[in-house]
Amino acid sequence: MNLRQFLLRKLMLFFTLSTLITVAIYILGASLDPAARFGYTGFLSPLIYAGACVIPSLVTWSKRELKPRELLLRELLQFLLTEAVVLGLAFRSDVIDTSRPAVVLGIAGSVLVIYLLVFLISWAANSAEARETDRELQEFQRLHGVDLCVPDKTAQRN
Repeated sequence: MNLRQFLLRKLMLFFTLSTLITVAIYILGASLDPAARFGYTGFLSPLIYAGACVIPSLVTWSKRELKPRELLLRELLQFLLTEAVVLGLAFRSDVIDTSRPAVVLGIAGSVLVIYLLVFLISWAANSAEARETDRELQEFQRLHGVDLCVPDKTAQRN
Protein backbone atom coordinates (compact mmCIF):
# COMPACT_ATOMS: atom_id res chain seq x y z
CA MET A 1 0.00 0.00 0.00
CA ASN A 2 1.40 3.37 -0.91
CA LEU A 3 1.28 6.43 1.34
CA ARG A 4 -1.69 7.97 -0.50
CA GLN A 5 -3.81 4.83 -0.02
CA PHE A 6 -2.70 4.65 3.61
CA LEU A 7 -3.75 8.24 4.27
CA LEU A 8 -7.10 7.73 2.51
CA ARG A 9 -7.74 4.76 4.78
CA LYS A 10 -6.95 6.94 7.79
CA LEU A 11 -9.49 9.50 6.54
CA MET A 12 -12.08 6.72 6.28
CA LEU A 13 -11.06 5.62 9.77
CA PHE A 14 -11.68 9.16 11.07
CA PHE A 15 -15.26 9.22 9.76
CA THR A 16 -15.99 5.70 10.97
CA LEU A 17 -14.62 6.57 14.41
CA SER A 18 -16.62 9.80 14.53
CA THR A 19 -19.83 7.87 13.96
CA LEU A 20 -19.06 5.09 16.43
CA ILE A 21 -17.81 7.52 19.09
CA THR A 22 -21.02 9.54 18.77
CA VAL A 23 -23.05 6.38 19.41
CA ALA A 24 -20.80 5.41 22.35
CA ILE A 25 -21.12 8.87 23.91
CA TYR A 26 -24.88 8.64 23.65
CA ILE A 27 -25.03 5.15 25.18
CA LEU A 28 -22.63 5.96 28.02
CA GLY A 29 -24.20 9.34 28.68
CA ALA A 30 -27.77 8.05 28.66
CA SER A 31 -26.91 5.20 31.02
CA LEU A 32 -24.40 6.85 33.38
CA ASP A 33 -25.44 10.52 33.46
CA PRO A 34 -28.85 10.98 31.80
CA ALA A 35 -29.45 14.41 33.36
CA ALA A 36 -26.35 15.99 31.80
CA ARG A 37 -26.86 18.56 29.05
CA PHE A 38 -24.22 20.02 26.73
CA GLY A 39 -23.94 23.12 24.64
CA TYR A 40 -23.05 23.19 21.00
CA THR A 41 -19.38 22.59 21.79
CA GLY A 42 -20.39 19.08 22.86
CA PHE A 43 -20.84 18.27 19.17
CA LEU A 44 -17.08 18.67 18.69
CA SER A 45 -16.08 15.97 21.15
CA PRO A 46 -16.60 13.01 18.76
CA LEU A 47 -14.47 14.81 16.15
CA ILE A 48 -11.74 15.58 18.68
CA TYR A 49 -11.70 12.02 19.99
CA ALA A 50 -11.75 10.55 16.46
CA GLY A 51 -8.88 12.79 15.37
CA ALA A 52 -6.89 11.86 18.45
CA CYS A 53 -7.59 8.15 17.84
CA VAL A 54 -6.36 8.28 14.24
CA ILE A 55 -2.89 9.35 15.42
CA PRO A 56 -2.03 5.99 17.11
CA SER A 57 -3.11 4.19 13.94
CA LEU A 58 -0.09 5.66 12.17
CA VAL A 59 2.08 2.98 13.84
CA THR A 60 0.69 0.50 11.30
CA TRP A 61 2.38 2.29 8.36
CA SER A 62 5.07 0.34 6.55
CA LYS A 63 6.50 0.60 3.05
CA ARG A 64 6.67 -3.19 2.87
CA GLU A 65 4.07 -5.79 3.65
CA LEU A 66 4.29 -6.74 7.30
CA LYS A 67 4.64 -10.29 8.53
CA PRO A 68 1.59 -11.50 10.50
CA ARG A 69 3.45 -11.25 13.82
CA GLU A 70 4.65 -7.70 13.05
CA LEU A 71 1.14 -6.68 12.06
CA LEU A 72 -0.33 -8.19 15.22
CA LEU A 73 2.22 -6.36 17.41
CA ARG A 74 1.52 -3.06 15.66
CA GLU A 75 -2.24 -3.57 15.99
CA LEU A 76 -1.81 -4.29 19.72
CA LEU A 77 0.39 -1.20 20.12
CA GLN A 78 -2.21 0.86 18.25
CA PHE A 79 -4.97 -0.40 20.55
CA LEU A 80 -2.97 0.34 23.73
CA LEU A 81 -2.04 3.81 22.48
CA THR A 82 -5.67 4.47 21.56
CA GLU A 83 -6.82 3.44 25.05
CA ALA A 84 -4.17 5.73 26.57
CA VAL A 85 -5.17 8.67 24.36
CA VAL A 86 -8.89 8.33 25.06
CA LEU A 87 -8.48 7.81 28.80
CA GLY A 88 -5.98 10.69 28.91
CA LEU A 89 -8.49 12.99 27.21
CA ALA A 90 -11.24 11.79 29.54
CA PHE A 91 -9.19 12.43 32.68
CA ARG A 92 -8.30 15.93 31.45
CA SER A 93 -11.93 16.77 30.71
CA ASP A 94 -13.94 18.86 33.16
CA VAL A 95 -17.17 17.35 31.87
CA ILE A 96 -16.41 13.63 32.31
CA ASP A 97 -16.63 12.35 35.89
CA THR A 98 -13.59 10.07 35.89
CA SER A 99 -13.78 9.71 39.67
CA ARG A 100 -16.49 7.09 39.10
CA PRO A 101 -15.01 3.67 38.22
CA ALA A 102 -18.09 2.84 36.12
CA VAL A 103 -17.35 5.81 33.87
CA VAL A 104 -13.69 4.86 33.39
CA LEU A 105 -14.58 1.22 32.74
CA GLY A 106 -17.35 2.31 30.38
CA ILE A 107 -14.92 4.46 28.40
CA ALA A 108 -12.26 1.73 28.28
CA GLY A 109 -14.86 -0.85 27.24
CA SER A 110 -16.22 1.49 24.58
CA VAL A 111 -12.74 1.92 23.13
CA LEU A 112 -12.39 -1.87 22.90
CA VAL A 113 -15.81 -2.31 21.27
CA ILE A 114 -15.19 0.54 18.81
CA TYR A 115 -11.74 -0.83 18.00
CA LEU A 116 -13.22 -4.26 17.25
CA LEU A 117 -16.05 -2.75 15.18
CA VAL A 118 -13.59 -0.68 13.15
CA PHE A 119 -11.50 -3.81 12.61
CA LEU A 120 -14.57 -5.72 11.38
CA ILE A 121 -15.68 -2.86 9.13
CA SER A 122 -12.17 -2.57 7.66
CA TRP A 123 -11.99 -6.33 7.16
CA ALA A 124 -15.34 -6.33 5.36
CA ALA A 125 -14.31 -3.42 3.12
CA ASN A 126 -10.93 -5.01 2.33
CA SER A 127 -12.59 -8.37 1.60
CA ALA A 128 -15.03 -6.72 -0.81
CA GLU A 129 -12.13 -4.92 -2.49
CA ALA A 130 -10.20 -8.19 -2.81
CA ARG A 131 -13.23 -9.97 -4.30
CA GLU A 132 -13.65 -7.17 -6.84
CA THR A 133 -9.96 -7.34 -7.78
CA ASP A 134 -10.23 -11.14 -8.18
CA ARG A 135 -13.30 -10.71 -10.36
CA GLU A 136 -11.54 -8.14 -12.55
CA LEU A 137 -8.48 -10.40 -12.86
CA GLN A 138 -10.61 -13.36 -13.87
CA GLU A 139 -12.40 -11.21 -16.44
CA PHE A 140 -9.05 -9.99 -17.81
CA GLN A 141 -7.81 -13.57 -18.05
CA ARG A 142 -11.01 -14.67 -19.79
CA LEU A 143 -10.88 -11.84 -22.32
CA HIS A 144 -7.18 -12.24 -23.12
CA GLY A 145 -6.93 -16.02 -22.82
CA VAL A 146 -4.14 -15.66 -20.27
CA ASP A 147 -3.81 -17.34 -16.91
CA LEU A 148 -1.58 -15.10 -14.80
CA CYS A 149 -1.34 -17.79 -12.13
CA VAL A 150 0.38 -20.26 -14.46
CA PRO A 151 4.04 -19.49 -15.32
CA ASP A 152 4.83 -18.80 -18.96
CA LYS A 153 6.64 -21.90 -20.28
CA THR A 154 8.49 -19.92 -22.95
CA ALA A 155 10.00 -17.67 -20.28
CA GLN A 156 11.23 -20.70 -18.34
CA ARG A 157 13.25 -21.99 -21.32
CA ASN A 158 15.29 -18.80 -21.62
